[in-house]
Amino acid sequence: MEPAPLLLELGAVVLGLAVLARVAGRLGIPAIPFYLLAGLAFGRGGLLPLPATAGFIQAGAEIGLLLLLFMLGLEYSAAELVGAVRTSGLPGGVDAALNFVPGFAAGLLLGWTPTAAALLGGVTFASSSGIAARLLEDLGRLANRETPAVLSLLVIEDLAMVVYLAVIGGFAGGALAWSRLASSALVLAAAIVVVAIALKVERRISRIVFSESDEALLLTIVGVTLVAAGAAASVRFSAAVAALLVGVVLSGPAAEAAKPLLRPLRDFFAALFFVFFGLSVNPARLFPALGVAAVLAAVTAATKHATGWYAARRVGIGPRGRMRAGTVLIARGEFSIIIAGLAGGAVSEPVAPVAAGYVFLLAAAGPVLTHLADPLSALWDRTRDRLARRTP
Repeated sequence: MEPAPLLLELGAVVLGLAVLARVAGRLGIPAIPFYLLAGLAFGRGGLLPLPATAGFIQAGAEIGLLLLLFMLGLEYSAAELVGAVRTSGLPGGVDAALNFVPGFAAGLLLGWTPTAAALLGGVTFASSSGIAARLLEDLGRLANRETPAVLSLLVIEDLAMVVYLAVIGGFAGGALAWSRLASSALVLAAAIVVVAIALKVERRISRIVFSESDEALLLTIVGVTLVAAGAAASVRFSAAVAALLVGVVLSGPAAEAAKPLLRPLRDFFAALFFVFFGLSVNPARLFPALGVAAVLAAVTAATKHATGWYAARRVGIGPRGRMRAGTVLIARGEFSIIIAGLAGGAVSEPVAPVAAGYVFLLAAAGPVLTHLADPLSALWDRTRDRLARRTP
């Protein structure tokens, strides 16, 4: 292919994303819904196809997903993962019951197969760790008393998704489902061993990877992540989960030095990831799915808020902190899209269009509700006081 069309088309795409990022910044919400809409507008059945850059965007999307999950893994050490399991098991169970079940039940009510229903349950279960972390940072809430409860729930969800993706990847494999499930179970066991080893040697591994040269450190970390993800994919294990585990193992001095180097790279390729998901969804299939997506979004926004409220209350946080904890968990994002991508090639039911509409709605509504958490809490307090005064 001639380079001119590729460069012109890619440049136009990147500049368009830059404009959308600025608009989102002015509105005070994440740019994810805008990226998804951009992909939807220019994908199959959209306003204008992108023939020259489709291959590049697809490859960039895969790298973006790996970097998203790797950077998420950097936020947790192996000890923190184990500690979260020990201290937040009950809220995590409540989270799964309140948020996986609505999606699964909706799939069965729609007449879908159990596998497709389980995929939809995964879409509704997992909060967006990336959006939640960004909101906590932007709103200056990292030091708030309710934040550890929120982060513990996110850790539990991420661990649950490791297990979920391994299992659902086996069942979604068609005729070879059971053999794939067995393979996934073996690799999952290997992942548990990796975390156990990391408890003992993660600092040493991090020191080995660390370099005073930013260039050498960046190339080493990206190379290790891609190789680990490729090796995982070759044995039918989730490449994204492998990238997350690499991030966990590298926690330490290498992680601290790598974060500022990787953020711009992650942001660029993550934008391509969300655009590519939008490109892969046909608008003609999305619009009929919006009704189901809207109902699920309303139900699971309430159940996810209840999850955060319960987790914060359990550790003695007051009503305002509970409100903040609940709203910051509402947004869905990266894991929901990963599952939708898996569903696109594995089941005939329209899981991907429902998931796309669902993520559009909650990725936009979640940050808005998080910004309004304190005013909403004050309104709740006033309403409760009025009701109490009227009660004889």
